[in-house]
Amino acid sequence: MIKIHEKAVRGRTKTGWLDSYHTFSFGGFSDPNRMGFGNLRVINEDTVIPGSGFAAHDHDNMDILTLVLDGALRHDDDQGNRSHIIAGDIQAMSAGSGVRHSEMNASQAASAHFLQIWLIPDRVGGSPSYAQAKVRAEGDVLLAGPEGSGALLPLRSATTLTLRRLDEDDVLGIAAASDRHRFVHVLDGLASAEGERVSAGDGLQIPAGETLELTSLTAGEALLFDMPLRRRAH
Repeated sequence: MIKIHEKAVRGRTKTGWLDSYHTFSFGGFSDPNRMGFGNLRVINEDTVIPGSGFAAHDHDNMDILTLVLDGALRHDDDQGNRSHIIAGDIQAMSAGSGVRHSEMNASQAASAHFLQIWLIPDRVGGSPSYAQAKVRAEGDVLLAGPEGSGALLPLRSATTLTLRRLDEDDVLGIAAASDRHRFVHVLDGLASAEGERVSAGDGLQIPAGETLELTSLTAGEALLFDMPLRRRAH
């Protein structure tokens, strides 16, 4: 059954330096109906005030994508990676058997606004890895996928993530194969699906064997996840 994750009922963490909305259960937000979908475990929309951010902390056995929408982030990790990620960039960090990193707002004057996405890899362990790329400004872009997929960034699962750019009145048919799940996160614009209007922050969960038709009412952008049914093997 197709499910709409309405942005209005996302979880929220709001502190002095962070304003974060959670599509799926995360931190202090726990909803048994929002525990992730397929390989997709987290979609957080974060805004961090100038000069602050996520101090050094640990991850393991997770592929973490960061898509910067506005502003800039400074990344540091214990593998020797140091970088700035600006609006229009996407970063992939595969935590493997373990990595320690920080993600800070690189500006002392402007807020940083970004999506952080966690994807469960197909297998545990392995050495951590890091990659970063600039997303071209036009057309559809295969942002992330398994080695050999031609994606900008590598994932350690048979998952692909595509940025779809839609013009007004475009109709996007999204069919999940019998052995795949699909998920849409609306980035920008206004569209309709399943008799409802959807806009930035809304999600559309499409289980295996289901088909959804997304009609763009304005120009917009959406992230399309295509994921295997299987979960991680040990």
